[in-house]
Amino acid sequence: MEMDNISSIEGNEDEEMQSAVSHCNQNAHSHQCSSKPLSGFVARLAPTSVHELLECPVCTNSMYPPIHQCHNGHTLCSTCKSRVHNRCPTCRQELGDIRCLALEKVAESLELPCKFFSLGCAEIFPYYSKLKHEAVCNFRPYSCPYAGSECSVTGDTPHLVAHLRDDHKVDMHTGCTFNHRYVKSNPREVENATWMLTVFHCFGQYFCLHFEAFQLGMAPVYMAFLRFMGDEAEARNYSYSLEVGANGRKLIWEGTPRSIRDSHRKVRDSHDGLIIQRNMALFFSGGDRKELKLRVTGRIWREQQNPDDGVCIPNLST
Repeated sequence: MEMDNISSIEGNEDEEMQSAVSHCNQNAHSHQCSSKPLSGFVARLAPTSVHELLECPVCTNSMYPPIHQCHNGHTLCSTCKSRVHNRCPTCRQELGDIRCLALEKVAESLELPCKFFSLGCAEIFPYYSKLKHEAVCNFRPYSCPYAGSECSVTGDTPHLVAHLRDDHKVDMHTGCTFNHRYVKSNPREVENATWMLTVFHCFGQYFCLHFEAFQLGMAPVYMAFLRFMGDEAEARNYSYSLEVGANGRKLIWEGTPRSIRDSHRKVRDSHDGLIIQRNMALFFSGGDRKELKLRVTGRIWREQQNPDDGVCIPNLST
């Protein structure tokens, strides 16, 4: 269904909208507003009209049943009702247990665009299905992948790349291979904190290489893993390998990068990456084993679909 099919409600349709709200106000002395259907009510409204009618005045989110109201007809969502200590935030009157069923019926009759329509989503949903879709919409913004702090920044990939470079001072590299050296003066002090995040740009995409130390049970470990700055379906088009070793020993990990839709903690706690136990890390470091010196190498490649049998084969070109 095309976006330009969504038109504003004018004239009598606006009057019916106001009539629905007035009907709630007139019946506020009872415990529920009438749920009588609104004859001739058009099931599609301009987004601005909907927001004005169904936006909670406290949290400004869209309201879903049960929608509560005070004796003067002011509405709010069920989540915020408990937060305002049973007092209407608009007129300060006691709320009681009054529901506006007429307004709930209005919501039930609506079809609205996804709230991410400005980012490219052209889907239209019934009001009560819209929220479920938006939680998994492919056009929803990504969260900042930086794990060193609780960063609340969201946006598309270009915005987050600029944010990582300018605000978090993350190292940026171009190419599909990496060769990093990690040094820690006291490897016995392990904190749940990221050591390093590096962003790689290759195949026209961005990848985040994480390397950190954390406590796994009673034992400290070191872990490296790759995340793809895009959705999971796109991430499956790529593979990567990580390698660490010295003194005639070597550990190798190969896998698919995880999407940044999965949080840093979720990936880390699933152990989906190269995990190096402390004793092995110290062995790789050599010397007197009092300083951690690890060299992690690896590469990223794109999987190429074989049209004959549907099997992905490595494409190592950049």
